Amino acid sequence: MYKLIAIDIDDTLINDDKEVLPSTQEALEQAVAKDVVVTLATGRAYASAKNVARQTGLNVPIITYQGALIKNLLDEKVLYERFVPADAAHKLFEYCIEHNLHLQVYIDDKLYAREENQKLIDYCKLNRTPYFIEPDFLKMVEQPTPKMLIIDEPAYLDEIAPVLRELLGDQVHITKSKPNFLEIMHHEGTKGHALTFLAKHFNVELSETIAIGDSWNDHEMLEVAGLGVAMGNAIPALKEIANYVTLSNNEDGIKHVIEKFVLNVE
Repeated sequence: MYKLIAIDIDDTLINDDKEVLPSTQEALEQAVAKDVVVTLATGRAYASAKNVARQTGLNVPIITYQGALIKNLLDEKVLYERFVPADAAHKLFEYCIEHNLHLQVYIDDKLYAREENQKLIDYCKLNRTPYFIEPDFLKMVEQPTPKMLIIDEPAYLDEIAPVLRELLGDQVHITKSKPNFLEIMHHEGTKGHALTFLAKHFNVELSETIAIGDSWNDHEMLEVAGLGVAMGNAIPALKEIANYVTLSNNEDGIKHVIEKFVLNVE
């Protein structure tokens, strides 16, 4: 019944040790052997996500930057791309300068910030991403970017998110991938839009798709998928909207979903 599975990476596909469990890897291969398209849907940059995809042997287009970029792993052809609107990017940059916020952007799949600080260092260590410093940051903001990201305390980000939504309007999509990461994309840069596009690309009905995630930035794809699955370690709000709650990322939650809904193992 299910022909396409979209899986978030952090705290979903990989465990707390940042590894894909061998048993999860085996389940992915069994799904692919049954002609099911298995893809990744992540907030990560393509450069970071492709390393995980290639480790797991996937060779299909993957969803990155929260859905703002879908790129083929085989030939790196771009299938879907949405940039933060220039007007919104400028407004966000000015707001961050005025309020002394750490802002980073992605240009040609490279991460840029205007200064080196602990927030940047910790982020790049977490995602194993190299970074570049550009003091003349407006120069970077004026270039097309699929995602802009603010790093700060969770409570403060919750406070400014509605302010930014009002400032930037409905031309952007604002979400949190982790409590201290506030991410800004084009309004069609969501995992839901991307999954819808990819289903059409593979001539698959949305009712034949499974989406699996753990955080609020996954909710759009869980809502459009035929089967929306929240991990056992997912935030409560995601579990509430999910069709099914699986085991945690440390307990082979992905394998459990594939066996139950794809391989039909009792």
